[in-house]
This record gives sequence, C-alpha cells and structure tokens, in this order.
Amino acid sequence: MLIIVTYDVSTETAAGRKRLRRVAKACERVGQRVQKSVFECTVDEMQFEQLERELLTEIDTAQDNLRFYRITEPVGLRVKQHGRFRSVDFEGPLVV
Repeated sequence: MLIIVTYDVSTETAAGRKRLRRVAKACERVGQRVQKSVFECTVDEMQFEQLERELLTEIDTAQDNLRFYRITEPVGLRVKQHGRFRSVDFEGPLVV
C-alpha cells in the first residue's frame, strides 16, 4: 500500500531539532522524501504499523504533528504530479 507521511516538528529547542532529525531518518528508511516534511512510502500492513509506532515514540504530541494518509488503489489515478521530480520506481527493475 502507498502511504503519505507528513510531520511538523517544533524546532524551537535543541530537543525539537533532534526529534526532527530522528523522525526524518525513520521516514527515509522506508520511503522517499517528496517535500521537506512529506514522504511517500510503499509498505505492507506490518511495516506501516511498525513505522507508526516508531514515529509516535519520537514526536512530542503536545508540540508536534504527525499525519498518515493511505492512498487507495489505483495509485495512478490518485496521485497527480506537476513540475520536476524524479521518483524511484520501487516496483521496476533495479539497474546498478
């Protein structure tokens, strides 16, 4: 399934900046960054739940915001893209 992860982490303190880096790193492990605080991730149900748990342990719910969007099939009809962006086709062949 395709999910969109968005977050807004308060960076007013050193602890907030540290949280922001940890949240970004966790998202980078499972998806690709499409904007500064927006990631597209192709995951199964177990990976989704694992990512959600990990991110919930990182954020401060009193100061930060975390949102997940499940994109239903067919994905091609749900995502429109304009402008320059080079996405990775995780379903396509791997060329080294």
